Amino acid sequence: MDADQTIRALGALAQEHRLAAYRLLVEAGPGGLAAGALAQALGVPPSSMSFHLAQLNNAGLIVQRRDGRSLIYSADFAAMNSLIGYLTENCCAGADCGAAALSDCA
Repeated sequence: MDADQTIRALGALAQEHRLAAYRLLVEAGPGGLAAGALAQALGVPPSSMSFHLAQLNNAGLIVQRRDGRSLIYSADFAAMNSLIGYLTENCCAGADCGAAALSDCA
């Protein structure tokens, strides 16, 4: 992931409903959730949810697929890992900092 992609991803997540939707999609796993289920879970009107999902999709953080008449959204875990990798690539002054060692870097 490069700096421009990182900025787009972080910008997409820097909104309350988009961050909440993304967290629900991460929790749901590869099976994802329908847009209507996300809207209902977050108490957001379906049209607003569609806007938020489009922003996350344009940032490359989620993917969508059609299942009959429904659009199912799921987190793009490779993109999430790339974002985390970009943010932590120089952690601990370049030393190998696994997830367990991140607290040692602070």
